[in-house]
Amino acid sequence: MVAIHAAPTRELDAGTLHDVLRLRQDVFVLEQECLYPDLDGRDLDPGTVQVWAEDEEGRVVATLRILADGGPVRIGRVATAMPSRNRGIAAAMMAAALRETEGPVVLHAQSHLARWYEGLGFAVTGSEYLDDGIPHVPMRLDR
Repeated sequence: MVAIHAAPTRELDAGTLHDVLRLRQDVFVLEQECLYPDLDGRDLDPGTVQVWAEDEEGRVVATLRILADGGPVRIGRVATAMPSRNRGIAAAMMAAALRETEGPVVLHAQSHLARWYEGLGFAVTGSEYLDDGIPHVPMRLDR
């Protein structure tokens, strides 16, 4: 059982923000071996919301980021800790993120996850490309 939370980044306590950023680092930088600037300044934008899942012990086990800055809402930085994968946590987080937003939503999915995002209603909108050496596709959900 997990609890899903959502809040603007600026309202997170230091411990939660640390755990969210640590999970992103663990998944993207260490596990996927991508050296890139995860701290890109966007987390502190006024329209940025963090969505995260905590397990029964209060540990952050999954996270994503919502950017709302005037264009379509953008979801990114979707990450789940390895021991928590394949339990429906990411789908629950995405559902929470979609409840937090209105209008079209775009994202850049790692290509191997495109079918999973299609199951949530997203459609591929362009050609595959490499981002930090990992194949991605642009996707969009119109509602």
